[in-house]
Amino acid sequence: MSLFAKKSYGQHFLNNDSILQKIADRVAQQDINSILEIGPGRGALTNFLLRLNKKFLAVEADRDMQNHLLHNRILTEDQLICEDVLKTDFTALFDGNEFLLCGNFPYNISSQILIKTLLNSERIPVMIGMFQKEVVMRIISGPSTKEYGKLSVMTQLMYEGKRCFDINPSAFTPAPKVMSSVLELRRKSDALSKEKFLQIQKLVRTSFQFRRKTLRNNLKSYVQDPTILADSYFDQRPEELSPSEFLNLLSKLHTT
Repeated sequence: MSLFAKKSYGQHFLNNDSILQKIADRVAQQDINSILEIGPGRGALTNFLLRLNKKFLAVEADRDMQNHLLHNRILTEDQLICEDVLKTDFTALFDGNEFLLCGNFPYNISSQILIKTLLNSERIPVMIGMFQKEVVMRIISGPSTKEYGKLSVMTQLMYEGKRCFDINPSAFTPAPKVMSSVLELRRKSDALSKEKFLQIQKLVRTSFQFRRKTLRNNLKSYVQDPTILADSYFDQRPEELSPSEFLNLLSKLHTT
């Protein structure tokens, strides 16, 4: 059985117990009875999370890791979901109750995991996950910064984001070439409905299609009446608009 990290799964195994404990401590502080871990791998973080005595499930796509987790009795068959997390139906987990999402997320699908979290926000009040530091900065940065973009706007409309701490590459096997950060997302009381989120997602993606172009240029294919774009408001570039301004823009474009 091969337990080496696989590039195809974006795996970098965290091997520092003090950092694993710090992550578990953050999870323990949350008043949520159920935990879903994404990408347990060899089970390093899993062992710390299991000590919290909460309802626990983990999703793992790598067959070698699945066998390792079961063979070594780290997880039971009832606790392990053997599939790609991007195909997992979150609404079918924990009898429909809310759960905390966490994990050392595979780098190659971390942005997709974030989007899936946003689309299932009604089930996920808190997410505590490890990303590349660069991705975390893109998520939490504000308007008119070089990191601000689609992920920033869509996440900040749904969650309050906090960069908890950074992790040096030496804490992983194999060591990644970049710094990592643990991100905590806490759902906003006024988070958008799924229907509204899908609407704003389309607008934001189109607005940032060409980052250095104005809203007028980017939104030509989005609006039905191009005369709307004559307003000087559309001289702005997308990174100049705050998340709430995108929400106002959505209302403006759908009521004219």
